[in-house]
Amino acid sequence: MNQGIQAVLFDLDGTFADTAPDLGRTINIMREARGLTPVPLSDTRSVTSLGARGLLRVGFNITPEAADYEALRQEFLALYAANLCHLSTLFPGIAPLVDTLEMQGQPWGIVTNKAEELARPLLTQLGYAQRAACIIGGNTTPHLKPHPEPLLTAARQINIAPQHCLYVGDDLRDIQAGRAAGMRTVGVRYGYLNGSDPDSWGADFLVNTADEISALLQ
Repeated sequence: MNQGIQAVLFDLDGTFADTAPDLGRTINIMREARGLTPVPLSDTRSVTSLGARGLLRVGFNITPEAADYEALRQEFLALYAANLCHLSTLFPGIAPLVDTLEMQGQPWGIVTNKAEELARPLLTQLGYAQRAACIIGGNTTPHLKPHPEPLLTAARQINIAPQHCLYVGDDLRDIQAGRAAGMRTVGVRYGYLNGSDPDSWGADFLVNTADEISALLQ
């Protein structure tokens, strides 16, 4: 690994935290209220990175063009906000990785397409919001990943040049955003992947577990 790396930035859902169980649970709360049987987590997990759009498609076979989509989306977001962290956990290896970064004096932060008003309380409930050097949500800037602006905003907030930052993500959009921002990138095979093959993303590094990220930083 390039010894010039001074900070590590993480995507949230599917990279830092396994949030799929609570997102799937929210869909099933909505289905239960309508007398529908629950959908298995295996059906919702792979679309977790797409947020409400992907989950509503699996849960209700509905797309944003439908007349009642927005009402369902608002219902989903309100329910999820009230049930953020019943089942969500950090991915294995993330906690010791963060501990190591902090012991070495290297800042770390979160850059996610999840709305900031959901990302911050989720990280608070996980016990990591106060420890993060920055939390950039999907509405913190005018742009979503794969646009580089969220990552460039993070670099400015932590006062470290993009070329000295490493961005870790589980989606092609993460790698595209990181490369566009001039950062080194790590694709994680353990994440949600959104039906894509990490080997095709063009990441600088690929890892199977978060423990391998620690090894990259040695």
